[in-house]
Amino acid sequence: MSDTADLAEFRQEVSDFVAANCPADIRARVASYHKIGVEDQLAWQRILAQKGWGASTWPVEWGGTGWSVRQRFIFDEVQAEFDCPPAPHQGLRHIGPVLIAFGSPEQQQAFLPRILDGSDFWCQGYSEPNAGSDLANLGTNAVLDGDDYVVNGQKIWTTQAHESQMMFALVRTGRGDRKQHGISLLLIPMDSPGLEVRPIISIDGWHHLNEVFFTDVRVPVANRVGDEGAAWTYAKFLLDRERLGPVHQVPGGAVLARRVRELIETEVTGPARQGERAALLGRLARVDSRLMGLRRLGEEAIEALAADRPVGLSPSVIKLAFGALFQELTEIGAEAGGRRQALDFTPPEQGNHPDEAEWLPNFLYQRARTIFGGTSEVQRNLISRRLFGN
Repeated sequence: MSDTADLAEFRQEVSDFVAANCPADIRARVASYHKIGVEDQLAWQRILAQKGWGASTWPVEWGGTGWSVRQRFIFDEVQAEFDCPPAPHQGLRHIGPVLIAFGSPEQQQAFLPRILDGSDFWCQGYSEPNAGSDLANLGTNAVLDGDDYVVNGQKIWTTQAHESQMMFALVRTGRGDRKQHGISLLLIPMDSPGLEVRPIISIDGWHHLNEVFFTDVRVPVANRVGDEGAAWTYAKFLLDRERLGPVHQVPGGAVLARRVRELIETEVTGPARQGERAALLGRLARVDSRLMGLRRLGEEAIEALAADRPVGLSPSVIKLAFGALFQELTEIGAEAGGRRQALDFTPPEQGNHPDEAEWLPNFLYQRARTIFGGTSEVQRNLISRRLFGN
């Protein structure tokens, strides 16, 4: 899908701004695939918000850009090409749209500006030890006590909870004929008394994940989104938006493939490694062909969204394919630099984390790509049910 003259002009405008304003040190960390923390994400978010570009998908009345779907995709492409940090998506692309659609005016006024200007970073309190893919099985409960809910229970795999100011959490406030009934959505400050965050160190050695424990945590009723017990509707709204996330990952896949090619060219050299080099480049060529197909599928999804047509199975297909693709790309990268990097790599919690070892922890991190955001098994079920029925 080539740009029209207007879109080409827009792409140039975004490129010029990003090149001039995205901090060089942050771009260098992104380019080297180091861990990008909350500070880097919020620093860039504040710059974008000052420009008026802080929420590309929000309505204009809430600080959004008013861009077309195609412009949003170009914006994502340019940011990927210039190694900008990822957006704080739990706020911007998850709870923000939920609050716009279902929140009270007071909640919208209190929380949306702080998401937009980078004042608050949010985490998602969904998964529990017995409620992962089966989210409706959640057991964290909230009992009404005057003007507060008293929350007790546990969340797990909570990304960046240790760096967040706020959590949006699904809690059980009642029971019904189905386990999806009686679930409410609460907005919970992370500094609430009785709330404890414990780290989970993942296989890559970084601290991304957490367990969160609630012991008599009091949350004002005013922080409940929508009606009590009706949050399954809001959760589905959010999950539908989350499943569009893979469309926004397409540009990043192309950048990653280019970096892998550069790594092969600089690391796998000399006559003795000619066969290894050819094998790695052959694997990369097959990945490139799949990337081309996924890019076109993503463009079709963008075109459908622009025309207010259903996107169908495209997000699930892209999510399923991208999980395996990202894993293969980082595997090729780790193999290309693995001889040197394997000797240099030390998990961060044990001390040094040298710059030249970036591919190894990212190879390890990408093992989770087929799990988070909806497992590959869940995506296959969604696809098969749509194609063949229950």
